[in-house]
Amino acid sequence: MVSSALQITGLLIGGIGMIGTFAVTGMPQWRVSAFIENNIIVFETIWEGLWMHCIRQANIRMQCKVYDSMLALSPDLQASRGLMCAGSVLSFLAFIIAIIGMKCTRCAQSSWQAKDCIILTAGLLFILSGAVELIPVCWVANTIISDFYNPIVNVAQKRELGEALYLGWVAAFCLIAAGAIFCCFCRCCEKTRSYGHSAPTHYRTHSQRLHRKTESSYSKSQYV
Repeated sequence: MVSSALQITGLLIGGIGMIGTFAVTGMPQWRVSAFIENNIIVFETIWEGLWMHCIRQANIRMQCKVYDSMLALSPDLQASRGLMCAGSVLSFLAFIIAIIGMKCTRCAQSSWQAKDCIILTAGLLFILSGAVELIPVCWVANTIISDFYNPIVNVAQKRELGEALYLGWVAAFCLIAAGAIFCCFCRCCEKTRSYGHSAPTHYRTHSQRLHRKTESSYSKSQYV
């Protein structure tokens, strides 16, 4: 009962992380225009994402345009596009594998050892997808902060952290937490199974020793 609840909790957290990863990959709010010094035109807000950039005018009208070429992106956004796609695929595979390996899922001729291996694979994939997602999110955030405090960069080109970066950190944390839950579950099951197998062996060894002592004492008495 407890193990099933733990698996369901890990699956829910992993599902939240997977959906968050998909959302972060498609959101345009990676970089948001900063209103500092002379740049106080609050009439429009500029968003820059992995696939498009948008201009929102006074919460009334928003126009988005897909990048004409990948070369138009900065190096960090170019790498982030590939890493986020890889993280999305890994999180989806981990989620599907976790569903197959759960105790409440019945597969054809699947043993408990096979399910434990499947759950362990899903946990490792969740952790890997969270780590892959953290790389682009932290990279872009570091670039934004460095340019913000760089006096050489023009004020109009400075950006702030967008909502997609904060959501990316939360999604990556959920993926890593789900992977840790599944890995700990497999470890606890392995310890329980090893204890269950070792206890009867010890009992049989002890009973065999008693049986041998009884036979030896009986033979001695019979000899006398």
